[in-house]
Amino acid sequence: MEDLGSLFHGFAVALTWYNIGMMAVGIILGIIVGVLPGLGGPNGVAILLPLTFTMSPTSAIIMLSCLYWGTLFAGAITSILFNIPGETHSVATTFDGYPLAHQGRAGEALTSAFTGSFIGAFVGVLLITFLAPLVAKFALEFGPPEFFAVYLLTFSSFIGTGKDPFKTIIAMMLGFGLAAIGMDAVSGELRMTFGWSELLRGVAFLIVVIGLFGLGEILVSMEEGLAFEGKSAKINMKVVLQTWKKLPKYWLTLIRSSIIGCWMGITPGGATAASFMGYGVAKRFSKNGDKFGTGELEGVIAPETAAHAAGTAALLPMLALGIPGSATAAVLLGGLMIWGLQPGPLLFVEQKDFVWGLIASMYLSNIAGLIIVLSTVPLFAAILRIPFSIIAPIIIVVCAIGAYTVHSAMLDIWFMVAFGIVGYFLKKLDYPLAPLVLSVVLGRRTETSFRQAMLGSKGALDVFWSNALVGTITTLALIMLFWPVVSFAWSKLGQMRAHAIAAKRA
Repeated sequence: MEDLGSLFHGFAVALTWYNIGMMAVGIILGIIVGVLPGLGGPNGVAILLPLTFTMSPTSAIIMLSCLYWGTLFAGAITSILFNIPGETHSVATTFDGYPLAHQGRAGEALTSAFTGSFIGAFVGVLLITFLAPLVAKFALEFGPPEFFAVYLLTFSSFIGTGKDPFKTIIAMMLGFGLAAIGMDAVSGELRMTFGWSELLRGVAFLIVVIGLFGLGEILVSMEEGLAFEGKSAKINMKVVLQTWKKLPKYWLTLIRSSIIGCWMGITPGGATAASFMGYGVAKRFSKNGDKFGTGELEGVIAPETAAHAAGTAALLPMLALGIPGSATAAVLLGGLMIWGLQPGPLLFVEQKDFVWGLIASMYLSNIAGLIIVLSTVPLFAAILRIPFSIIAPIIIVVCAIGAYTVHSAMLDIWFMVAFGIVGYFLKKLDYPLAPLVLSVVLGRRTETSFRQAMLGSKGALDVFWSNALVGTITTLALIMLFWPVVSFAWSKLGQMRAHAIAAKRA
């Protein structure tokens, strides 16, 4: 009951005219960012984050989270109309979305995608509302060993669930190296400054993100020479109502995809993995599974619902534990730290207005986002008719302005260019950026927790098994860390057994 009272107070905070305006601005900007290949959720939030420094933290985070909502909704527009995923999680949506557009059912496909997205996000917000306070209260008992164990589990999850563990580890090590530059948080000594006074404060997380995501994506897109051709779509009330009448028969798919998405959001599998898993499970259990890929509404609903549930649920560990569940959540986490807020369990105690205002805005922005995308699809789809040669320079200028705003230093712009080039090569070599961003954001906190735990235990590593809680988390982290090695050895053992059986039969 106390949490419900806090939620109602949060609605009072969110429902000011200024914050409502910020919701609308955020959603519209998010849709624009989402329909432009070369941008996306992390990029848009990173580029616009410096522009929120003069705003109150509550209004700023509401606008940026709504921008995130807008990008999640907008990914379906390009996937269905142009067969170009505006977001990586929208790849699975193209499988049935574009065939539906080819059949003249683009409006039906878009309505299904947006409605599924709305339901998935709504389930994710419900999860945050009722679970985040409990997790935060539980985490108030954490000390340095527990926090380090949780951080280790987060990093290990990326390694254990990633498609290439070695590339994930290399990306993380690069992030840890960047996080270590500047003044040591424990001893106060300088590290890796190379005599540059500008590096005393370290490399700003925002500069890294703007370069890697914003400029890096633009360089890749410029190389590919994007040109857009797509189908037109008209969405009116008749199409919406006719589509909504068909959706109740997919209720099991909606529930199943929402559960998959929430799970993948909390255990940082991410929206992309959730969308493919949602699509695969729907295909496996659907009566029309053999028709998936030819234009099935269920093939649009499943990935969009799962992706939105995952994208929303990823904010739960960020708020409750200070651990982001996605690249965008990592950028938002960095924003909170820049505004002087400490994400984690104490946030629910010290900043109740902020936390519950944000959660209340999630409900409101989800509804507003559904209404806006349903009524403005033709307008935003027309943005893709603008030549990319015009869009790219505008984005680069906005990135440069955002980088300069952080410290008002030209050196930051050069750093942005350098990280943009690094991001370009990492993308070309298929290195994941999310683990890199995560280690930049959490690197110092992980190191500080580890060193405090070591100081408290006088160097004894058994402090990470000193009680049932920290021991369980540490053991799970080590299992996830070495899971790729175990799975590889198990598969090799299976192959050897198969060869041995075949040899006996021969």
